[in-house]
Amino acid sequence: MIVVTTPTGNIGRQVLANLLRDGESVRVIVRDPTRLPGQVRDRVEVVRGSHGDAGVVNEAFDGAAAVFWLVPPDPKAEDLKATYLEFTQPACDAFVRHQVQRVVGVSALGRGTAPALAGNAGLVSLSLAMDDLIAATGVSYRSLALPSFMENMLRQAAAIRAQGMFFLPLDADRRLPSCATRDIAAVASRLLADVSWSGLGSVPVLGPEDLSGDDMARIMSDVFDRPIRFQQVTEEQFRATLAGQGQSAAMIEAMVDMMRAKNSGLDNAEPRTPLSTAPTTFRQWCEEVLRPAVLG
Repeated sequence: MIVVTTPTGNIGRQVLANLLRDGESVRVIVRDPTRLPGQVRDRVEVVRGSHGDAGVVNEAFDGAAAVFWLVPPDPKAEDLKATYLEFTQPACDAFVRHQVQRVVGVSALGRGTAPALAGNAGLVSLSLAMDDLIAATGVSYRSLALPSFMENMLRQAAAIRAQGMFFLPLDADRRLPSCATRDIAAVASRLLADVSWSGLGSVPVLGPEDLSGDDMARIMSDVFDRPIRFQQVTEEQFRATLAGQGQSAAMIEAMVDMMRAKNSGLDNAEPRTPLSTAPTTFRQWCEEVLRPAVLG
């Protein structure tokens, strides 16, 4: 039995679909089962509630061989340590109690980089602390070490449509890896179904290339057949944008710290290898996902 958390989220739903396609037995934890498509609900066991709740995870992990773990985003969180670490602690206790064999968790790049970067990188630092918490249980664990997601660009679909621009607090020539969530889900579902691994490890998913904001703008201009421009914004402008979206002060500072670390090379420290190079290019993703979203 494989347990999937966040089965209606962007990554979790794709992990779930992959596992069901491959004939795996799956149990999901979900607050609102009606958000699952009917054909999915009919094929999975459902435990209703939050996977930050001790009673819920103890019910869900009973008899489970593997767990897909993802802390859900909370843009209004005021205490981010609670959001990541206190949320994860009941699951850690349940991993031990129910002798779960393998856990695959969504995390971030940054392990092994300079302490000045990884130690003050906002959401990245919290993700790495979550990894340490899970690893300390003794469960076999694979943390997916991830750069920024291509899907983050969907938040800027309106600006791309109306202004032909997108905005980030990054140097225009800072080349960084990024990955599509479909590739994250493919790696996660493969690891969850694979009974051969044990111990602790990090699995980078880097996408096929490092791109700067200017590089992405050129690709998007080709895909949309119109000029698209990247505009670097200051940290204060970035803060104002996040505040306008209703994000909490704590989340805003965590995002700013993360982007500052990325702009200083946090995501460039992981060497690219054939195993860490995921297949979906930014151009392919723009053609298949971003262009339909922008054009409506």
